[in-house]
Amino acid sequence: MLRLSKLTDYGTVIMTTLAQSDCRRSATDLAAAANLPVDAARKVLKDLARAGLVQSERGAHGGYALARPAADISVTAIIEAIEGPIALTECSIHDHRCEIEQSCGARSNWHLINRAVRMALEQVSLADMASPGSGRIAALARRFAPPAPVTVPADSIQRMTRA
Repeated sequence: MLRLSKLTDYGTVIMTTLAQSDCRRSATDLAAAANLPVDAARKVLKDLARAGLVQSERGAHGGYALARPAADISVTAIIEAIEGPIALTECSIHDHRCEIEQSCGARSNWHLINRAVRMALEQVSLADMASPGSGRIAALARRFAPPAPVTVPADSIQRMTRA
């Protein structure tokens, strides 16, 4: 199963909370607002700051804020700030780390699949995540959804078999 880590999930929640806020917020405040453990929130905020996604300021009016507009931060950037490069397989990001790399018939397809997943995540911004009712994510999801099954009424089938 493909799954993001709990810390990445927390990072997305924290970033969404910041996107919906109009002021700097402390790690403790963000953890409480998102119902997250404070230690985990602090760790995630350090990763996000190191990646340049949030800015921190010390002092009485300090706290964390987005480093740039939410529309300019992709879900990919958040994931990579915490997990590192998006890779479905080891060979998707690292060459020469797999024993069967030279003879693997699936490698090129995994590269294409990895690129498609990354591009899909790149199209979703933090602003999209912070506005669940906007419909933009649903529209993107429809682009990747399998076609709807075709249903034929039973009486149509009976008419076709009689003809």
